[in-house]
Formats: sequence, structure tokens, C-alpha cells
Amino acid sequence: DIYNEESNEYSLLINQASNIAERFNYVKMITPILESTNLFVRSVGESSDIVNKEMYTFLDKGGRSLTLRPEVTAGIMRSIATNKLYANAELPLKYYYVGPCFRYERPQAGRYRQFHQFGIEAVGNPSAQLDAETISLGYLYLKSLKFSNVKVVINSLGDEETRINYRNALKQYFSQYIENMCEDCKRRFETNPLRILDCKVPEDNEIAKNAPKLSDFLSDNAREYFDKVLNLLKLFGIDNVVIDNSLVRGLDYYTGVVWEYHISSNDATDVGAIGGGGHYKNLLKEIGGPDLEGVGLAIGLERAHYLWSTLVKKEPVDNKLDFYIAPMGDNALEVGIKFATSLREKGYSVSIPYENKSLKSLLKSASKSNAKFAIIIGDEEINNDN
Repeated sequence: DIYNEESNEYSLLINQASNIAERFNYVKMITPILESTNLFVRSVGESSDIVNKEMYTFLDKGGRSLTLRPEVTAGIMRSIATNKLYANAELPLKYYYVGPCFRYERPQAGRYRQFHQFGIEAVGNPSAQLDAETISLGYLYLKSLKFSNVKVVINSLGDEETRINYRNALKQYFSQYIENMCEDCKRRFETNPLRILDCKVPEDNEIAKNAPKLSDFLSDNAREYFDKVLNLLKLFGIDNVVIDNSLVRGLDYYTGVVWEYHISSNDATDVGAIGGGGHYKNLLKEIGGPDLEGVGLAIGLERAHYLWSTLVKKEPVDNKLDFYIAPMGDNALEVGIKFATSLREKGYSVSIPYENKSLKSLLKSASKSNAKFAIIIGDEEINNDN
């Protein structure tokens, strides 16, 4: 449950996210919370933990397999394909979203099984410039929330040539250890060896640390593209960038540059990722749309709120009430109701009590409501038409 002051804080985070996205010319899209299970299997990937372990999936009364969305990108792509939003449109298509998602994972500070994501997707006209701009949008959002220590952790998954060569190298390396690794790693070894690098089992993680580095397998074109993105980030005002060759992200559809935003505490301790994103080449085509590349990011609002309230917030966030009307008697109440209605029609926020209270009690309520102004209406004010 999110209520009272915390609800005001979430509204602040959401409104700021929408404001930043619209500054970059993104348009809001709202997609269903329920989608066909196959949508996520095809897009997120069968080798991902999301599909294998974390989705809330069930059969409806018609026997159809439906899933509570674990992320929003797939729904955005489905909407683009279904509604042919690419037809006669200027590319790239630029959409942002804010809404709930669901994953069956271990709840912890700032992470819940129902959570909210803010994200953007830019589809069509892929370029290093668009990748860098996308990274800068998320960075600007976090900086606008007054996070002082924002770091971009970045990697490149390369092009198709890179990934084929790297996949073969990983298979060869892990083949000597795989029999003694966890069941997830054994499955990933067959479906997508890159996922092994993301294993959280300590013993397997130690093995993965010595695996071949993706950076050693980047093709010339992929390396040139990655270097261009890194140089452009400086142009966008981002200088706190760290290259992490083990970063692969948890979604199978990423095919190029991937990144995460990390926040550091006041003592410079890295408290982990607050969001991230990446470039994808085949996602829209896989879902049934045209062959258009894209890039996107997502930030978990529960995680953002937890870190913001811990590291940044200095004072309560309240929705300021414009007027508190304090009527003294039945006649004053009738006048007050008309006055409140008029003010609300003009765009002001107004509160008015409907029970009889003493002036002292009314003023106490006005103060407690944190109103900017209190308007007292009594017989004298009515008689004098004030």
C-alpha cells in the first residue's frame, strides 16, 4: 500500500519522469497489464530468469495462457506491430510508459513482486547518437531527483559476428566446469551461455569471473560503434562512466550496447542498480512487426523511491492545499459550498468541512491541512457580502 506522504513522493517521481520524457519528445503509451504468455516467451527469451522463474502465468476461462506483464517493452512492441504505428510515421517512434509489473522474486528493500516501472522506447533509425541520448535521458532523470552520485555502468554485446564468436568461446570455457555448476547454469549453457555470466550462485560466479571477456571478441564495427557511444556520452554531459565486460542484463532481446544506472551512498558505497537499458535489433520483427531496431530503458520506481528517500529527501513532500474554507453556521456553509465550487472550477484545490465546528477547531483543521489560505465565512461576512 502506498498512501499519505509516500503517495505524494511517488507522484513526484512519476511526474518528474513524465516531464523528462516529454522534454525529449516522447509520447505516453498505456498497454494492458495482461498479455498473451507467448508474447513474453518470444520477446524476453526462454533462457531468461524472468520467463523461467518469475512470471505470473495462468489459463483464463477460454483456456488461453495469459501472463501479468513482467516488463513493458514487449507490450510496446506488440502495440507498434498490431496498430501499425510505424506506417507513415516519422522515425524513430518515441514512447514512454509508467505502470505496474509483476515478477515472482524474493522481496527486499525497494523490490517487490508488484512494482512500477518508468521507461522509454525509441524504435527506428538506430544510431550511436540515439543510444547515447537514451542513456542521457535516464541520467538526467536521476540527476533531477538530486541524486549526487550517479554512475553509468556500460558494456557492448556487439553485433551478430561478435556474439557468435563469443558464444562459442563461452561454451568451450564453461564445458570444463558445467557438470558441477547449478541447474540454471546447465540450462543456460544449452540455451544462452551469456546468461551464465549473470549467475548469482557464489561458486558459479567465481568461475564466471575467469571466463573470456566479451570485449576481446568485439568485431571492428562493433568496437567502433561502442567507442562512438562512449565519446557521445561526454557530449551529453555524462563523465561518470564505467565499462563492465560482465554486464549482460537479464533480457535476451538486447543485441548491442547495454547499461545500468548505479547510485552511490554518501560514503561512496555502490548501493546497486536503479535501472538500465539497451539496444535491441530483432525484437519488433520477432513479435510480428517490421525489421526496425530500437533502444530503451526502464527504471524501477520502488527502487528509485527507496534510494531517494534514504539518500536525498530532506523534508516531507506534501500536496499543498490552496484554500481551506471555514464556515461558521448553516448559512455560511451554503455560501462556502458555492465558493468552493467556484474556486475548484477555476483550478484551485479546496477543502471544506461539512460539520459544525468552533472557530478554534476550524483554524486548527486549516493549519493541519497545510492550506496556503484559510477563508472564514460567518454571518458578518455574509451580511456584508464579503
